[in-house]
Amino acid sequence: MTNLLEVRDLTKHFTARTNWFGRPVSFVNAVDDVSFDLKAGETLSLVGESGCGKSTTGRLLLRLIDPTAGSIRFEGRDITQLTGTALRDLRREMQLVFQDPYASLNPRMTVGDILAEPLMLHGMVPAGQRKARVEELLGLVGLRASHARRYPHEFSGGQRQRVGIARALAVEPRLIVCDEAVSALDVSVQAQVLNLLKDLQARLGIAMVFIAHDLAVVRHISQRIAVMYLGNIVEIAPTAELFTRPQHPYTRALLSAIPVPQPKAARQRMILTGDVPSPINPPSGCRFHTRCPFATDLCKQTAPAMETTSQGHSVACHHWRELPVAAPLPVEGDSAGAARLARLQARFTETASQS
Repeated sequence: MTNLLEVRDLTKHFTARTNWFGRPVSFVNAVDDVSFDLKAGETLSLVGESGCGKSTTGRLLLRLIDPTAGSIRFEGRDITQLTGTALRDLRREMQLVFQDPYASLNPRMTVGDILAEPLMLHGMVPAGQRKARVEELLGLVGLRASHARRYPHEFSGGQRQRVGIARALAVEPRLIVCDEAVSALDVSVQAQVLNLLKDLQARLGIAMVFIAHDLAVVRHISQRIAVMYLGNIVEIAPTAELFTRPQHPYTRALLSAIPVPQPKAARQRMILTGDVPSPINPPSGCRFHTRCPFATDLCKQTAPAMETTSQGHSVACHHWRELPVAAPLPVEGDSAGAARLARLQARFTETASQS
């Protein structure tokens, strides 16, 4: 399968401070040399701590901000060079689902007007057919046609996020970037929205870049996961591979922090010391070496290159071969406990699908 999106050496530096003459003298290194591919119909998740560059990467992919360096190829075209009408036409192919479902919707417009606006701007549907198209979009995300007459404040958080998803689908995009799309929702509502996204992806063949900090969420929805730290991708792998055989110390620390529904299960917790360094003055060499328990002088001096460890699994670490084997997450306990957990999960999934 050919790649829908190809990102190479993507870099974004924001000006942090200027001198008396207005020239920049220091920069925020938000994203540095990020590279990955995305196939049609695939979901790639970007995970990491707050401030690691996930949301900036998502906005760069959509050309909401311009990169400092690097290339973004969408269906073979380098979109960093597009301007004017060509860039406007690209907006139809790439859409964004925002983190806050209320702040992203115009409170003065009804849901019907919100969904009809992109249809009008891109000239996709004649005026006489827009109402029918709006009702179709609402039905696609599990809302009723009568909801088109309501305003955003009349909906719950989960319903508002469904409206945001419907707006993103209105122009029939090939790629959707979900920027922390479920982090502001209750856990039960998160499950409904995630199941909705998976269902829509299977039906419409949409590719997704899913930005999140919750590894339990991305495990449910992703085919591949890219772990970011201080502007760099440190590990990228298929979801099952990353959870069973994490290679980078930072990935292991993130996985060890995931709570599991077994209070008595033995865990190998990896506690990171210190704070995340400033992106204005990032550490030399490997950016994780200031918090890594396995760091050596080589890590402090030389930035590691991305190495392929197995099929589709790559890691940027000098010592990944020498690290002790990571213990898998204890997702199963005794047979009776596992059976109870399976029944609860099945009951919860059934309830979420009916609501």
